[in-house]
Amino acid sequence: MKNKFLPLLSLIVILTLFQAGCQISVPVPETATPTPAPVATLTHAVPTPTAAVLTLAIPTLEAATAPAPTPIIVPAGGEQPVRITGDFIYTNGIAVETYYVEQAVALADMHGFVVRDQEWKTPIDGHVLGYLSIDKVKKQGVYHLDLPAQPEGTYNDVSHRSQNDAGVQIFAVSYWPNLAGGPFAEGDDPSLGWPNYLASVETDSGNKNEVIGGKLIVFAPDDKQLFPTGYGADGLLFTADDPEGPLPAGYSVIDLDQKPFCISRKSSENVTLYEPKDYAVKDFSNLSYSAAFKQAFDLISTHYAFNCIAGKQPDWNKLYADLAPRIAQAEANKDANAYYKALLDFTLAFKDGHVSLSGGQAESTFMSASLYYGYGFAIRELDSGQTIAVFVLQNGPADNAGMKVGAEITAFNNTPIQDAIGAAATLQPSSTDYGKRYDQAQMLLRAANGAQAIVTFKNPGQSAQTVTLKAVRETQSFRATYLFSNQDPTALPVEYKILPSGAGYVKINSNDDDLNLIVRLFQRALQTFKDNNVPGIIIDMRLNPGGSPLGLAGFLTNHDILLGQLEYYSGTTGKFEPDGPPERFTPNVEQYTFKKMALLVDQSCYSACELEAFGFSQVPGMMVIGMYPTGGTEAEVSRGQFNLPEGMSFQ
Repeated sequence: MKNKFLPLLSLIVILTLFQAGCQISVPVPETATPTPAPVATLTHAVPTPTAAVLTLAIPTLEAATAPAPTPIIVPAGGEQPVRITGDFIYTNGIAVETYYVEQAVALADMHGFVVRDQEWKTPIDGHVLGYLSIDKVKKQGVYHLDLPAQPEGTYNDVSHRSQNDAGVQIFAVSYWPNLAGGPFAEGDDPSLGWPNYLASVETDSGNKNEVIGGKLIVFAPDDKQLFPTGYGADGLLFTADDPEGPLPAGYSVIDLDQKPFCISRKSSENVTLYEPKDYAVKDFSNLSYSAAFKQAFDLISTHYAFNCIAGKQPDWNKLYADLAPRIAQAEANKDANAYYKALLDFTLAFKDGHVSLSGGQAESTFMSASLYYGYGFAIRELDSGQTIAVFVLQNGPADNAGMKVGAEITAFNNTPIQDAIGAAATLQPSSTDYGKRYDQAQMLLRAANGAQAIVTFKNPGQSAQTVTLKAVRETQSFRATYLFSNQDPTALPVEYKILPSGAGYVKINSNDDDLNLIVRLFQRALQTFKDNNVPGIIIDMRLNPGGSPLGLAGFLTNHDILLGQLEYYSGTTGKFEPDGPPERFTPNVEQYTFKKMALLVDQSCYSACELEAFGFSQVPGMMVIGMYPTGGTEAEVSRGQFNLPEGMSFQ
């Protein structure tokens, strides 16, 4: 799904004239009014910006009805573009560097924007792809795209004349990675709406993705077409109040940042692509500690998704009052470690597992002191209320004191074990009570070097005993219950096999990888299971930290799966506003059915994994099985990335 479409505020154009001379006649194909397509799944790899709901009357301009064939008129001795070249700089590499490996740009049809239809499906006949090279070190892309002699986009009559004009084809250049299937946007990989991410147009995420700048590539079948020369009084492009002027025949590049709009017709045009401002990383790394914190805090406290939700919104006033003096003191002392600890406390004020801090060297120092020492055993809580030792390090403090695996722990430092766990500090926020409790059980047994703890336990079949343990340098007990300890860094994002029972087993290790590969591997697993007539399948989503939801459940159902409505804070209205149509997973072209299906989840199924798992849960006949629910962290985080001083970053 190439849902990389997101428009900008419109501008008004006044175009220079070209006089037509001798002409070459080329038939113009008939146009067709497109039919809106089903909603495709939105992915977190391609950002969907803030949409402010404004009560603006935007007249719909339908595609022109099929005109009679009209000759293309090429100005005598004149030029028109035959190649578009350009580059772009990006700061947020989630999509470009992680999610996609088959890179390209495309001449993207802007008809969806003209008619303000975010569900308009780009026709495949108009697809024109161009070469793109990505330099991950410089965070730069360079591309070239050759224009077809006769484009096959959608004709739009954007003039205000009552006559039935042939209209023009309107394009933007846009980043165009391959997600599923072939390189074109078709089948399981449609493109809806209009370009937004790394596109030649800039869009206003606070105003329904209106086009507000950049460049358009426009094709006129003759020299009789009119085109806007500016935005008009309403500030919107392609609306009834646009001023307009004549357009030369053939291709023109329209610069929307000029007043009036400027036409350029060089044979090779340079067109920059833009990273959306709200998607770009907020870089405060060159500021002082206090200035960086103040600017980040002001943005976060305004734009945070869970504002006004009881139990989720931090107490912003108290939080700033507590932390600002600590940060100012750290700045005065040039103490990066104190700065890190203050930011960590800021992080822990959120009941949100998606909030995180990366602290450079200061983080390494702090984590070494917090995690590298323990008492040589690990615990888990049972539904019965018991707390059991599930790991005892050989020759470690607990082992030397006589503790065995299976021992029931009843007290820690003379406090009932349940109360001791509940009072333990954690190093990361959690979205759920059970997630936080799990982390607290881990962190209770981490200690400073040489610290002592009084532990009461009862081995199976023995009487209770109380011992004093001294912390030593060991991380084995922490890794014993760390959820991602056993992840294989060499594993593919999707792995599958047929179990001895005959059931098909497929494990989705990550949605944060080559997305095209994930889709292909998952479909290959289903095809293998089908070919071998398995009696049922098991889909394992445990230990999946998320990434981008792909709607893989679409392979298993022929019905849409409704997800929900994305909303973002709008600086225009000062409220959270819907962004595009409601999200949903749609049926895939290839369908597979199995008599029995089970989905495995746990609390380490985070973020996009949770949307993926939800999709599977809605497939008729699917059983959902897990000791814990999922992590409760699903959200889109691409717009919440901050670079801070001392090499620290905040999400």
